[in-house]
Amino acid sequence: MKIIGSLTEISRQAAKWQRQGLKIALVPTMGCLHEGHLSLMRQAAAVADRIIVSIFVNPIQFGPNEDFGSYPRQFQTDCELAEKEGVHAIFSPESKDMYGDSFQTKVHVAKLSEGMCGADRPGHFDGVATVVLKLFHLTLPDFAVFGQKDFQQLAIIRRLVIDLNLKVEIIGCPIVREQDGLAMSSRNKYLLGESRSQALCLSKAIQTARKFVAESQQQVPAATVISQTREIIAQAGGKLEYAVVVNETTLENETIVTPQSMLAIAVKIGGTVRLIDNARLFPEPE
Repeated sequence: MKIIGSLTEISRQAAKWQRQGLKIALVPTMGCLHEGHLSLMRQAAAVADRIIVSIFVNPIQFGPNEDFGSYPRQFQTDCELAEKEGVHAIFSPESKDMYGDSFQTKVHVAKLSEGMCGADRPGHFDGVATVVLKLFHLTLPDFAVFGQKDFQQLAIIRRLVIDLNLKVEIIGCPIVREQDGLAMSSRNKYLLGESRSQALCLSKAIQTARKFVAESQQQVPAATVISQTREIIAQAGGKLEYAVVVNETTLENETIVTPQSMLAIAVKIGGTVRLIDNARLFPEPE
């Protein structure tokens, strides 16, 4: 496995593989890899001949009061985990190389970035869209693999690819959870003591909502699902940032739960740890 920090070198390597007729899959990450990330690499291996994993804590997607400086980093461990999954190259550039002193350009996906996390984290998705587009240009992927936990991000990247006619297929992979239901996240490392069990309120709210929809004999108002979710989060002592029922493609708020409805939640646990989770509400087709 190659470890590459140079933008020029990763571009040359990707172009070489492309000339050889090899399919490339990119798995963009910010490091601190866990089983969720590893599942993305396995999916990449199923569709491509060469796998590139980017490890880059992207400064332009963090707000001024967010955790850029303290975001968990474990580069050596990450490299070992990726190599065990058969990854062919780690791309880990420096911020100064990705964004020079005169960097002025950002990518803005307008409508999809307005609500949910976009409302609470202004500019966040501009930073995401910008770095993803740069990664696509540098690594020349035929496929890019993302997790569905960052549900809004995935929708924005799909829109970016369509709108800019990019020749990359976006693959979304299911959320990977701990045995107790907590969605895997690099930020779970922040959860200490009681906050770890408190964080289960997100998955509990989702499970409750899905059960309610499955057992209902009539149309379910989105407001009812949101009210139940608020109550569960409040009982656990979490601080709800949002709970919405939206269409999985347009991210528009829905009034009635449909097969395309997603419940998406963002909660602060212990006052500082921001976690997100989501799930389709309607029972999956058999």
